[in-house]
Amino acid sequence: MREAYHVELEDLAANLADMSLQAAAAMKKATQALLEADLSLAEQVIGDDQKIDDARAESEEKAYALLALQAPVATDLRTVLAVIHAAESLERMGDLALHVAKAARRRHPQATLPEPVRKYFAEMGELDVRLAEKVADVIKSRDVEAARQIEEEDDRVDEIHRHLFTVIMDKDWDHGVAAAVDITLLGRFYERFADHAVSVGKRMVFVATGRMPGYTHDEDL
Repeated sequence: MREAYHVELEDLAANLADMSLQAAAAMKKATQALLEADLSLAEQVIGDDQKIDDARAESEEKAYALLALQAPVATDLRTVLAVIHAAESLERMGDLALHVAKAARRRHPQATLPEPVRKYFAEMGELDVRLAEKVADVIKSRDVEAARQIEEEDDRVDEIHRHLFTVIMDKDWDHGVAAAVDITLLGRFYERFADHAVSVGKRMVFVATGRMPGYTHDEDL
């Protein structure tokens, strides 16, 4: 029974890692759709979002079943609790990629982003994808140092996000209010995606050490 129980715990971790890779793939496609005005890719991200939602529901159902039937303690209990919280963050990461894809679809066939900001969104997209992929690795390895590095790498996303405001507020900005609103919303989506990756990394530190690192970011969308 105990062996089967630990197999279930490993399956939960594997499900989380897969969710993170799904979120990474969604953000990669959504960013490409945004930069290239690719309606087909945008629609693919929108259509696939339900898979991440379903994975969250499945992970939570299994986690609550383990809590009820196995009464885990110590590291095992931390693992189950981390799964419940991390699954929520990973599902939200998928939602944020979905929002990016919907923005690309809404402006199609026109480009959503003016030329002056395209490079910033390309970089944020690459950073977000890399962070989600690193989260998947951390979930599988429970490497505390790698988990802590996720927050350090999130700093660059925050830096770009702040810089976008200086771009759209510049006196030479001549791309209109609608574009500025789009950029503000999209920048927030990318910044929140990275913040949720940080949150999952911290949950993995909690699993490994029993201590939850201090939070420097919001946890709401």
